[in-house]
Amino acid sequence: MSDQLKFIVEKLNKDPFKKNYNLITFDSLEPMQLLQVLNDVLAEIDPKHSVDIRDEMPDQTVKRMLNILGILKYKPQANTGDMSTFRQGLAVGSKPVIHPVLYWLLQKTNELKKRAYLARFLVRLEVPTEFLQDDTMAETNKQYEELMENFKILHKECEQLKSSGLSTSEIRRDISAMEEEKDQLTKRVERLKKRVDTVQNHQRMLEIARQLRLEKEREEYLSQQKQTLRNQLDSAELKLQRAQHQLKNMRQAAADAKPEGLMKRLEEEIKFNSYLVSEKLPKELENKRHTLSLLQKVVNEPEMSLSDLTELESRIHEVNSEINQLIEKRMRNDPMDDKVSMFRQQAAIIARKKETKAEELQEAKEEIANLEKEIAQKLNQARDVDGSEILRGDEFKRYVSKLRGKSTVFKKKRQEMAELSAECGVLQRTEQVLKHRHDHMQQQLQTMEQKRGISGYSDTQEELERVSALKSEVDEKKGRTLDDMSDMVKKLNSMFAEKKTALAPVIKELRPLRQKCQELTQEYDEKKAQYDSCAAGLESNRSKLEQDVRSLQEECSQAESQYHYINLIKKSIEMQIKRTADEMKAYVSPDSQERRKSIREQYTRNIAEQENLGKKLRETQKSVRESHGLNMKQVKMWRDFEKLMECKKQCFLKIQNQASVGQVIQEGGEDRLIL
Repeated sequence: MSDQLKFIVEKLNKDPFKKNYNLITFDSLEPMQLLQVLNDVLAEIDPKHSVDIRDEMPDQTVKRMLNILGILKYKPQANTGDMSTFRQGLAVGSKPVIHPVLYWLLQKTNELKKRAYLARFLVRLEVPTEFLQDDTMAETNKQYEELMENFKILHKECEQLKSSGLSTSEIRRDISAMEEEKDQLTKRVERLKKRVDTVQNHQRMLEIARQLRLEKEREEYLSQQKQTLRNQLDSAELKLQRAQHQLKNMRQAAADAKPEGLMKRLEEEIKFNSYLVSEKLPKELENKRHTLSLLQKVVNEPEMSLSDLTELESRIHEVNSEINQLIEKRMRNDPMDDKVSMFRQQAAIIARKKETKAEELQEAKEEIANLEKEIAQKLNQARDVDGSEILRGDEFKRYVSKLRGKSTVFKKKRQEMAELSAECGVLQRTEQVLKHRHDHMQQQLQTMEQKRGISGYSDTQEELERVSALKSEVDEKKGRTLDDMSDMVKKLNSMFAEKKTALAPVIKELRPLRQKCQELTQEYDEKKAQYDSCAAGLESNRSKLEQDVRSLQEECSQAESQYHYINLIKKSIEMQIKRTADEMKAYVSPDSQERRKSIREQYTRNIAEQENLGKKLRETQKSVRESHGLNMKQVKMWRDFEKLMECKKQCFLKIQNQASVGQVIQEGGEDRLIL
């Protein structure tokens, strides 16, 4: 609050107000004086309010101030209460109401001047609908709105010119330079006219020059017309080539395809075009209109300040918090709504995919058209360049058939390569998945073996497999018989049966554990859902508590500022009481020296001195008035005497000059003859 008062006093002491206040004098102003200060600040922003509030009724003053504050978009602070409280405080000149208004106005004076200026022309007059039924009234209202739109356009152009850096001094310099050039040209024209007038048959030559100029202008016009016709011819040739190309493609398609295929293709094109006309283009048009309306609203609104932007940001934050709360409520609803929302999301995804595919098809068509244009241009360039060979007729057909054969072979090979690469990718992915599963199963098997006390079973099995592989290799090398191999297989089968019988009880114990694991996972999912809902509720409660804490902190800061303000007022009142006590003590004191120090005695002495000085000045004024007539006569006589002496001097010099005609006079070492 003290910083606010310092800022207000500092601004009021500067131009254009020059109030010469300090904190104590400004704080001790009466309500009527404080309202007058507020009115002076409003008059600086809008000159219509430069009035004395003592000459108008209080209701009119409050209404006028509320009107201008509404135009300037002032919003009362939260501590002032509702609008009725603010209006009542403004009527009685309450300091807690007027001080924030002064602080806001003095902080944005230049911006508010511009806003008040625009408000005089852009605030619409509300005309009742029954009056608009009259044709004259409706026409006048329409003209009023058109003038308002013209003012907006002109104001924007003026602001752009101001911001473009062009100053009046530069424009004046340009105008003066152009005027000088104009004068020079007029002088040159006059000189040429004078020179031409001396030539014989100049009128005929001027007529011939005029005809020559007209013919040159006609030649330029004809050349421009020729260029436009050539451009039109080129565009017509491009259209003809495009049409021929389309006709050729259609003939080839008709020769190669069947009627069913053509009908199917036409149906697809009709579906695509109907989709564009009925769904895509109306949506885009509606979006464009919506954005245009939003931009028009933004353009029609006055310029926003930093406080307006902060207010909008706070509103956006509040709306986002409300949206989050609604989403949380929706998450807590029954699962049928979730299923419907899931279907809606799928429908929205399909619609977006459809729109993207339509856009891609449109872009592909545009790209085909651009490529056709480039092909036509390249053909024209190849036709203009010398030495270029362009295939025609049967050669071009053979070349095209050869290219088609190569393209079919290339497409087949590329398709085979794509299939092989896809199959390779699938096999690699399968290999990775199987390796990952194998590692995961090995880890699970090892943990189970450790739990059951049979660790190393899988390792022994692998070792047995490795040994069997080595043994088979050794058997192949040594050429052992089939009986030995069958014996080894029997031994391995017997060992596998023994291990299987050993693992059978472990597997039986593992089955109930799996069921228990499934039950625990289900219970975990339920608890997790409960935890998520509880966490969302706690998060919303936390945000509410944070808002409450923020509001309490603001109230605490306001109460603290009010405390400092009251403390400052208390100190100023104590100082005034102390000065009053000192004055009373000095005035009542029997000591004459002490009494002379009192302010009353000092003012009494000053008044007496000023009265004596005024008495002397009145006596001097009286003596000056009495002698003014005589003195003016004496001045006039001296002026007449001065004129008479000047006349005598002139006569004497004239006579002396006449007497010295024909004489030689020496002055400054030179001889001078007077005639």
